[in-house]
Amino acid sequence: MTSVVVLGCGRVGATIARDLGSDPELAVTAADLSSANIARLAAAAPAVRVLQVDLGSTAAVRDVISRADAVVGAMPSALGLQTLQTVVDLGKRYCDISFMPEDALALNEQALATGACAVVDCGVAPGLANMLIGHAASSLDTVDDVVFYVGGLPWARHWPYQYRAPFAPLDVLEEYTRPARFIEDGRIVTRPALSEPELIDFPRVGTLEAFNTDGLRSLLTTVKARNMREKTLRYPGHIELMRVLRETGYFSKEPIEIGGHGVRPIDVTAKLLFAHWTPTAGEIEFTVLRVIVRGKKSGVAIERQFDLMDETDTATGQSSMARTTGFPAAIMARMLARGEFAEPGVFAPEQVAVKAGVMPTMLAELSRRGVTVSMPSNA
Repeated sequence: MTSVVVLGCGRVGATIARDLGSDPELAVTAADLSSANIARLAAAAPAVRVLQVDLGSTAAVRDVISRADAVVGAMPSALGLQTLQTVVDLGKRYCDISFMPEDALALNEQALATGACAVVDCGVAPGLANMLIGHAASSLDTVDDVVFYVGGLPWARHWPYQYRAPFAPLDVLEEYTRPARFIEDGRIVTRPALSEPELIDFPRVGTLEAFNTDGLRSLLTTVKARNMREKTLRYPGHIELMRVLRETGYFSKEPIEIGGHGVRPIDVTAKLLFAHWTPTAGEIEFTVLRVIVRGKKSGVAIERQFDLMDETDTATGQSSMARTTGFPAAIMARMLARGEFAEPGVFAPEQVAVKAGVMPTMLAELSRRGVTVSMPSNA
């Protein structure tokens, strides 16, 4: 039986493990340090073997994945690169959603040498958005403009933040602090996070505000476009609240002394904010993604727009952000485990999307899980 190991059992990791565990052809093991995460997954997915493991330990990770046919990384970004390095050293097939700040593609040469096949950033954005961009760009002679908007929000809007956080606290706050890189007139430029707000209307949802975030990542070098940017979506008013906190210093990582103890303001802020941002039991939220690619084919101007709208699955209790982030990774993990894609190297999603059969399989499997991407007829 094919063996798959999922590293990390938080909301998204558990969704991945449950999806893979439903496949009778796979023997799935999920590892996490949190006993609470392990207990929840064990109750929801009896077919998944669970292990309590310190995923910050390279030796422990090596031991857990040593006999696996494929591995999925669903850990905080701080553990992303060292885990990828371990996977590459062992020559494993790997799918990752950790959103590591480092350049994962820098390990490509090592992966070629060991035979490892790793697909990184394989969530929703980065992830599915990249695949749609790579797919659309490959059908054009030139790419003029690329923009994608993405956000996960609760339907019920509670003052003052009107937001719930699906990821690790510090990873969410990175969206508000990490400078946003994008492409303007063919050059990479940098703007502050939360900058250049704009209001956009979406069906069913209404008006949301969009702001610059550093989500292009590998797209900065893998897709040649004259202009390209990513923007994150929130309910109107959220940007101003986050800018006030940031400019006051609440997101600073430099310790300050309080009562004789050094404290990082961002750690205190994360602790306080997430009391407000943690989803409540039974809360329904949604994910919205819009990808727009404009370019030319044989001298004819073409625009292709892709839209995704997904909601919490009330039957399983899986949040929309966990579904839309976890399902692409689970689908890719199956392709890796079965050898449907096994080319050595470290790949960004947009690079995998142009490989034969990958994009049709991804979209068909997402649709089978109730996650549908509306596409232009000529895409």
